[in-house]
Amino acid sequence: VQLVESGGGLVQAGGSLRLSCEVSGRTFSSYVMGWFRQAPGKQRELVASITSGGGTNYVDSMKGRFTISRDNAKNTVFLQMNSLKPEDTGVYYCALKPPASGYDYWGQGTQVTVSS
Repeated sequence: VQLVESGGGLVQAGGSLRLSCEVSGRTFSSYVMGWFRQAPGKQRELVASITSGGGTNYVDSMKGRFTISRDNAKNTVFLQMNSLKPEDTGVYYCALKPPASGYDYWGQGTQVTVSS
């Protein structure tokens, strides 16, 4: 299984970025997908997740600013990030969660830097 993120970069506070994660090697549509963030000096944390049926879940601090979505035909999950803040800076990872398991498969991460 391979997960490849893209779309990170440097953006000013208040700006937007759209992250993408393309999955290969699995039947993508069957799995829960998640986006995680690791800020400098902090532990990796779940940002948002989406089920195979499109149900979504967000960390409270991201609600209303971030939107997770998926395109099963393209084996891709997205994270639209709006109204970015400097504290959103970090490496963003996508991950795949097989049934009855944890997030077992991870991408390499993409850096997001929000300047004030």
